[in-house]
Amino acid sequence: MSEEQDDASKTEDPSARKLSDAREQGRVASSREINNWFMLVAGALMIAMMTPAMARGLAEAMVIFIERPHDIVLDTGNGMAVITNALMRLGQLLMLPVLLLIVAAIAPSVLQHGLLFAWESIEPKLERLSPIAGFGRIFSMKGMVEFVKGLIKSLVVGAVVYWLLRPEFDRADTLLNLDVADMMREVWLVTVRVMIGVVAVMAVIAAADFLYQRFDFMRQMRMSKQEQKEEYKQSEGDPLVKGRLKQIRAQRARQRMLANVPKADVVVTNPTHYAVALQYDIAKMAAPRMVAKGVDAVAQRIREVAKQHNVPVIENPPVARALYAAIDVDEEIPAEHYKAVAQIIGYVYRLKGRKVN
Repeated sequence: MSEEQDDASKTEDPSARKLSDAREQGRVASSREINNWFMLVAGALMIAMMTPAMARGLAEAMVIFIERPHDIVLDTGNGMAVITNALMRLGQLLMLPVLLLIVAAIAPSVLQHGLLFAWESIEPKLERLSPIAGFGRIFSMKGMVEFVKGLIKSLVVGAVVYWLLRPEFDRADTLLNLDVADMMREVWLVTVRVMIGVVAVMAVIAAADFLYQRFDFMRQMRMSKQEQKEEYKQSEGDPLVKGRLKQIRAQRARQRMLANVPKADVVVTNPTHYAVALQYDIAKMAAPRMVAKGVDAVAQRIREVAKQHNVPVIENPPVARALYAAIDVDEEIPAEHYKAVAQIIGYVYRLKGRKVN
């Protein structure tokens, strides 16, 4: 009952982190029918294209042992050379089929989920040796589904094979009257036809099973909203703590900014909602630089600090608003505001008795 409730609560799609963790453990969407189909294709190719050539090559390699064994000189050197040549020829004949089978064994996994090395999935675990756990897996719902799928697959493939072989039953008597070479050719043609039919049927079964396995895997990976929250806390941190840290950083940045207000040459205000503090050193700066800015409570604090340190406060709402929106702290004012700021800086310098170039 509790498992059903847990499944019912898992309504959210799995996160990228959960899928990544599952992949590291070797848990991915994988269809065995895809593997079976590749092996069938490899077998069909071997039968259709390689079997005749392999048979001819094998016959050529073995003819000396069957037809002319008296020609073999079994002295110390020659006998070993004959056996070595026969084995090398056999190895050459089997090399391509073996490579084809290796590719057919590796390709399905690579195509389904890429290269995957999950050492955790092959680590020895005692629970895997438990007979009770083994029976549980066999008689579980998933085990029963796999059994039914296998049964249906066997019936479908068997029906296709019977349908393809049925016309050949009537020709069985005529095949017995053929010589061995013609009979082998007829058997080869029938086998190739049956293999093509089985491969076509298995392609449909494999595609359907792959879609089902992917759907079932994503269903198993679903998360509840609580799991999503816990994962977010682990990866991004607790939202409350994160918000508090953001508050602290903003407060410290504001304190550093207010510490620059005494160095300013002028503070331009809205007069109440906006305040920007500007500094201009003719010898070091190409243009005035904003050293502090703020709105509402921060703007009021900037004005207070400016008055405490005798920094002139000038009311100019358009300039204050424009500079606040245009640039950030520690940036020089843009060229379009040079004229307006120059007038303000010039006015302040005249009040202080300083010259501006």
